[in-house]
Amino acid sequence: MLIFDCDGVLIDSEILICQIVAKSLCEIGYPITTEDVVRRFAGRPAVDVIQELEDDWGKPLPPEFSATVHDRSVAAYRSALRAMPGIHDALAKIHVPICVASSSEPDKLRLGLHVTGLEARFHPNILSASMVKRGKPAPDIFVFAAGWLRTPPADCLVIEDSVAGTIAAVQAGIRVVGFTGGAHCPPGHGQRLREAGAFEIVTHMSALPGTLAPYLRAYAIAD
Repeated sequence: MLIFDCDGVLIDSEILICQIVAKSLCEIGYPITTEDVVRRFAGRPAVDVIQELEDDWGKPLPPEFSATVHDRSVAAYRSALRAMPGIHDALAKIHVPICVASSSEPDKLRLGLHVTGLEARFHPNILSASMVKRGKPAPDIFVFAAGWLRTPPADCLVIEDSVAGTIAAVQAGIRVVGFTGGAHCPPGHGQRLREAGAFEIVTHMSALPGTLAPYLRAYAIAD
């Protein structure tokens, strides 16, 4: 059974969100680059990101900060978001149960899948970290996803682009295929995912079905 992260795996959204967060932080007097936002916060739930920012800054973020990021993110999703290149074709060749297990809030998660034409492919198996107590890098969302699919963690595979998500899956007892095809992934990111526990690295979604095939021999993967 396959468990997909969403941002930076199914949809090329991570770079959009990190750019928005960096711009919004700079506007309130917290200087940070998009690259630093990617490095520090990619794959983590918003509530944990805000808590770390406030701890680091020594004061609360302005009340309007989250609303500003949300509104800018919705606008960017509607105008600029694209499905990850090759994902539709890759999913058409995969014939095992699949689900999404994302750090995004449910409304943002479903919007991203909807505008990229992926929502119907995963419905109703669309899971948000808001459904569990702890977000990535804690294993909760992946343990929950395996239970949702009624499959032991050892019989699942996770597709992840972030170090936090990879650590979460490994802690859940699930093997991880790292993905580095998102626009936010810097050189050397595949090695960082391997160091976090990924056993395979895929750089483009066109390679995903072939990479998965040896690990899913009990199921049908089309040529």
